[in-house]
Amino acid sequence: MTVLHLLKTAIGAKWALNQIKELIKRGVDVHVAMPDGPMNAGYEALGVTVHKMQPEFSFSHPLKTMTRARALHQLVDELKPDLIHSHFVSTTLLMRLALRKTRIPRIFQVPGPLHLEHALLRGLEIASSNKEDYWLASCKWTQQRYIKSGVAAKRTGLAYYGVPPGVFTAPEPGSFRLKQQLKMQEEDLLIGMVAYFYAPKRFLGQTRGLKGHEDLIDALALVLKQYPTARCVFVGGPWDNALSYYDQVQAYASEKVGDAAVFLGTRTDVPQLYPQFDLAVHPSHSENVGGAVESLFAGVSTITSDVGGFPDLIIEGETGYLCPPKDPQALAAAICRAWQNPAERQKRIVAGLKQVTELMDIEHNARQVMTFYEHVLNTYSGSLK
Repeated sequence: MTVLHLLKTAIGAKWALNQIKELIKRGVDVHVAMPDGPMNAGYEALGVTVHKMQPEFSFSHPLKTMTRARALHQLVDELKPDLIHSHFVSTTLLMRLALRKTRIPRIFQVPGPLHLEHALLRGLEIASSNKEDYWLASCKWTQQRYIKSGVAAKRTGLAYYGVPPGVFTAPEPGSFRLKQQLKMQEEDLLIGMVAYFYAPKRFLGQTRGLKGHEDLIDALALVLKQYPTARCVFVGGPWDNALSYYDQVQAYASEKVGDAAVFLGTRTDVPQLYPQFDLAVHPSHSENVGGAVESLFAGVSTITSDVGGFPDLIIEGETGYLCPPKDPQALAAAICRAWQNPAERQKRIVAGLKQVTELMDIEHNARQVMTFYEHVLNTYSGSLK
C-alpha cells in the first residue's frame, strides 16, 4: 500500500512523524509532501520519500495556491498512491482543489477541532469535499461533530495521535530544581502550564489567546488569596510572530499576580520539568487532547477545560479535574480542591496514567489508522461498482 501524506510544516508536528514510523513498520510505503526544513531528515531516516513542496492552501496568496495545486496534482499523477492522507485543514483544502477530478480516496486526519467550532468554517470545509473524501478524527468530539453536521458515519473514523512510551521522566538527582530556583519550600504549591502563546484571532471572535493563559492568571490571583506562597510557571514561547501578544500576557500577569507568575519561555527540558509540577493546568478554549497527554504520562495531577478531546482523557472524579472553559473562578476552585486533598489527587494520577497509556499507545493508534485505511479502500472500491 502506497500512501502520500501531506504536511504544511517541516519544523514541528512530530506527532505525524511518530505515526508514520509505526505505519512503515506495518509495511506501508510512505511518501510525504512537505516544505524543506529540519524535519525532512527525520522522515528520510525512516526510509520515507520526501517530496519538498508546500502543499498548503493560502487564501491571501491565490496565485501561489494555484501553483501549489498544480504541483500536487502532478506529484499524484506520477506517484499514483492508493490513498492520500492530509494532516491539516490547509493541506486538505489544497488537496481537494488540486485533485477534484482525481479518483483516489483522500483522508483528512483532523488534528484539532477549532474550525469545527465555527459554523461558517465548518460548513466551508465540509462543502469542499466530495465522494473521495473521508475524515479520521483524533478525538471523539470531532468525530461526533462531523456526523451531526451531516457526514455519513461510515465516512468517519477515530485514531488518536499516539506518543512513544517513556518520554516523561523524573529529573536526575542533583539536577535543575524548579522550586529551589524560585526560592519555594517543598510544601508550597507549584502550578505548571506548558503551551505556546497563540495570539487571539479576531476574525474568529477571540479576545484572549487560544490556550487560556489569561484565564489561568486570573485563577492564580484567586488561588493566592488562599495559598499566598503558590507560584505558576508558564513554559513556552510565542508562536508564529506572536511576540507582542507574549509581552502583553507577561505585563498582564505582572499587574494581576506580581512575581507569582514565572515565564520560562521555550524550553528543551519539558520532560524533566513536568514531574516537578504539583499540578498541571491546561485551560484551553479549543483543543484536541493537547498537553494533557504529557502531564498524565508524567504522573502529574491534571486539570483541563472541558473542551474538545480533553474529556477523552480527563474523566471528572476519576482521572483528573475538568472545568468549564473561560471560567477563572471554576479553575481556581479546581486548583484549590485538588491541592487540598493529596490522597484523592494521587488516586486520580494513577487512574490518569492508566487511561493515557491505553488510549495514546502509539502502536494501538497505528493499528487504528491501518484499520481505517482498509475500511476506506473497501468502501471506496465498493462505491465504484
